[in-house]
Amino acid sequence: MSTLALLDNTTNAPSGDWQARVARAFSRAAELYDERASAQRRIGEGLWQRLPGTAQSVVDVGCATGGWTRRLAERYPAATVTGVDIAPGMLAQARKRGGRVRFREGGAEALPAGDQSVELIFSNLALQWCRDIDAVMAEFARVLAPGGRAVFTTLLAGTLEEIGAAFNRPGALLDYTSRADHRCAADAAGLRLTRERTHLERFYYPDMAAVMASIKGVGAQIARPQSKGLTRRDLKAATQRMEQRRTPEGLPVSYRCLTLTLERP
Repeated sequence: MSTLALLDNTTNAPSGDWQARVARAFSRAAELYDERASAQRRIGEGLWQRLPGTAQSVVDVGCATGGWTRRLAERYPAATVTGVDIAPGMLAQARKRGGRVRFREGGAEALPAGDQSVELIFSNLALQWCRDIDAVMAEFARVLAPGGRAVFTTLLAGTLEEIGAAFNRPGALLDYTSRADHRCAADAAGLRLTRERTHLERFYYPDMAAVMASIKGVGAQIARPQSKGLTRRDLKAATQRMEQRRTPEGLPVSYRCLTLTLERP
């Protein structure tokens, strides 16, 4: 019997275990990531418009296969640019693609960078996988030089709500950090909020197979350790529910996005 696992927050899992499972899931998806990450690319283009004119040291947090990292190196040709990711498989793909960048394994809560050594932190759709946003903001404050900026996009509650409803398992999706909690964490870390935007991005797919490929193909599937996952019967029922939402454009999948620009005074 075939099974399919949806995202699972598993709130009682230890932080280290959660990070290891996230890393494994994204490593498994690394070879197909660029092919299937269309939503991530479109949302990242909006974040790209927030970048400052100059920067001498740049860190791409959650760099995946390094697409944005290499673009950052092109935009800031005199800068030292580093891509950081917790998934060894993603980093292996990033290194194969080369470019004037370096890639290092690490997470947002413990960046491989010295105190006050970074002028720009860029992160596109990675921080929603972090359990402790206070630790992330404190780490950003640690590595940012005075006047340095962090620009990032993350996800809010309501993301993938069509999929949660289709599988009748809304609690199986990530427990997203709220907009208010992001702001509080940044303020507690001593970071100044300079710009903020929340918006909805909706993507359309021809069928349920394409919907699931868009999630699985970017690594965003983490099963509960002792879960039996989802059976073919579950998938058939979910497909029927999803079809009830079909529009002329296709089957909709929503991403509720939060984009922030923070500055270290």
